[in-house]
Amino acid sequence: MKAPQDTPRSLLAQIPAWCSGLAYAVLLYVVVLGTGRDLTGMRLLPAALLAVLLLPLVLRRTLPALVLLLLVSFAATVRADSAMAAAQHVMGIVPPAQTQAWQIALLQAVLTDLTVGRLAATRPGRTPVIAALVALGVQIGGARYYREGTAEFLAASAALFLMMVTAWTVGYSVRERRQHTAALRARVAEQAVVAERLRIARELHDMVAHSIGVIAIQAGVGRRVIDTQPAEARNALAAIEDTSRDTLAGLRRMLGALRQADPVDGAPLGPAPVLADLDALAARTRDADVQVDIEWRGERRPLPTEIELSAYRIVQEAITNVVRHSGADACRVTIDCQEDDLSIEITDSGRGRSGLPGAAGYGLTGMRERAALLHGDFTAGPRPEGGFRVAARFPLPTAAT
Repeated sequence: MKAPQDTPRSLLAQIPAWCSGLAYAVLLYVVVLGTGRDLTGMRLLPAALLAVLLLPLVLRRTLPALVLLLLVSFAATVRADSAMAAAQHVMGIVPPAQTQAWQIALLQAVLTDLTVGRLAATRPGRTPVIAALVALGVQIGGARYYREGTAEFLAASAALFLMMVTAWTVGYSVRERRQHTAALRARVAEQAVVAERLRIARELHDMVAHSIGVIAIQAGVGRRVIDTQPAEARNALAAIEDTSRDTLAGLRRMLGALRQADPVDGAPLGPAPVLADLDALAARTRDADVQVDIEWRGERRPLPTEIELSAYRIVQEAITNVVRHSGADACRVTIDCQEDDLSIEITDSGRGRSGLPGAAGYGLTGMRERAALLHGDFTAGPRPEGGFRVAARFPLPTAAT
């Protein structure tokens, strides 16, 4: 809804358009009245050039412009027919021959059809259909003034009908295409928002879940030994402090990236974790009494940032699941970097996740999504010999080799 103070401005802006439209009506009448001969060739040019005066009103108020155009067209057609009939009578042609009013009628029909096409392109609902039917009725009503005989009248009516249908169809197609394009843009924007929300959710889950798991275990250890082994309790509190600081630093980096006015490729302000940081992750996990053995295979080299981050997060989440759910005191991480792909595998000898709380939680879903986004493969499940296995494979681009 427009503000009240904007209404006078809108009305003032329409005054020149209305003046131009009324000038078109007056000048067209003058041209038709002042032409005593056939409106052919160069004599029709002034009437055609006058159509420019109607353009501002058509662009601003299409429906009123169509009503004005229909009135002017019908009057001009009748007047041209009368003028030509009188001129032929003065020249001694009795009875009067077929007049040449059809030229001005054809010109007005083209302008009317273009206006109907614009109305169909800009207005929804039944208004364009009703306007097209009314305009067609006026055009056919004026045809009897410049077409004598049933056959000629029917031929002119059929031509007017086809022109009107074509104009309305083109306008309607333009509106449908515009709406379809707008819907596609809205859908793309919505999908981008959902994708960003999922990315943030995965980052928060992978970042926080591991740290909270380590903190919970260290807090439990400290609670049990605080009376009998103060030194061990002190070590547990130190591990909790270090883990908390690292997690808070990661959260600050993420929030800083989200608050950037102009982020560059969605990159966080701080460095994203990479596979080289797995040693520090393993050290923090050992503080939670879970031994992490990392085995490197193939060529150890820098990889694309998105692959390094996703691989690190998958390993982090898999180790978190070992700490929280498996009951195992050790796990093994294997990283195999070949020329064409990167494979990671995390195995443990615990009781697996079947039947455990959160076995089908967001962790495995997030890992699977990370692999799928990079066109990789992901599998997870209990091992036949016991324990649990998580494996992922990422294809490496040629630039990374």
